[in-house]
Amino acid sequence: MTSLACSAPELLTAHVGAHTSRIRVGAAGIMLPNHAPLKVAEMFRTLLAMYPARIDLALGRAPGTDPLTAHVLRRGVVADAAAEFPAQVGELLAFLGDGFPAGHPYAQLVAAPLVGERPELFVLGSSSYGPRFAAVNGMNAVFAHHMSPDLAFEALRDYRREFTPRADGGTPYSAMSVLAFASHDDEAIMDFEAAWTLTIQNIRRGIREPLRPEQIHDFARSPEFRAGHHDDSRMVTGEPKAVAERLLEMKELAQAEEIVVVTPSLDRERRRDSYEALAEAWRRAA
Repeated sequence: MTSLACSAPELLTAHVGAHTSRIRVGAAGIMLPNHAPLKVAEMFRTLLAMYPARIDLALGRAPGTDPLTAHVLRRGVVADAAAEFPAQVGELLAFLGDGFPAGHPYAQLVAAPLVGERPELFVLGSSSYGPRFAAVNGMNAVFAHHMSPDLAFEALRDYRREFTPRADGGTPYSAMSVLAFASHDDEAIMDFEAAWTLTIQNIRRGIREPLRPEQIHDFARSPEFRAGHHDDSRMVTGEPKAVAERLLEMKELAQAEEIVVVTPSLDRERRRDSYEALAEAWRRAA
């Protein structure tokens, strides 16, 4: 995709870590079928060495791309990515500190550098599989509401009910990502909604060109968009107070500890203003 800026999340994690001092930073996520678990362990241990106690690692089981790209990333290996995921997670956990059983051929290997902690691990999901896998294996779960809004709440509630600790004292922890935009400017809200609608349409049609501001402007004011844009349950948009209250309601419905706000926008100033307005409204409403 010509508009994608996050094809190397581990590098962006390092960049953000270098420009911050307190907040947690991480990747959401690393599509494990595209990577060797040893290499993932090495990358994220290196990040922990640079930014102790601040690194998150979310794992996905899907290739996260089209079949041809997946073929190239995996050097032509024909395999079932979903079927391999549990073994890959187990291998990654072993390299991150769990260790391999005695006699295992990988037991002598070291994922350097050695650090006294592991990244905070999450399992990504946009179907029931991710939360279920996280629950059975005592891991944190993240669900992409904006990908599967009809499944999000039940999937995360089921995760909490079915959670099995990996160790004594383990407790469930879940997050839900939500497509959200907050503004007092009706035109800015309309443009945000139109941009997301166009993005989804382009993905479904196989169109890879990046959106243009004038294209969004024209579509936002078209009869086609105005007739149906309010039907999209994937987005939470509006005035900051209303958006914050809805997100808090969604957090409670999902029984989640955390809401991840996703705000894709061609206008960086509007995106920044939305984050600031929403943060202030959230503090007042929480």
